[in-house]
Amino acid sequence: MKRSFLGVFLLALILAINIVTTQFMVHQFFYEHYTNTLACVALNLFLFPVALLIYKKEIHKGGKKYEQ
Repeated sequence: MKRSFLGVFLLALILAINIVTTQFMVHQFFYEHYTNTLACVALNLFLFPVALLIYKKEIHKGGKKYEQ
């Protein structure tokens, strides 16, 4: 299966955003800023299905020409 550079880049970007928002969420929770914490949770929960959709799209690229 041939992967596109755009799909791999988008997945890496989403992973980086998830790491940053998770760290920010922990920081905000420690300092009791719960609205910011909930905003980061919502962003992480939104980005996970987006990453899943990109991953599934990338898996199906290339067709069945490499399978036998």
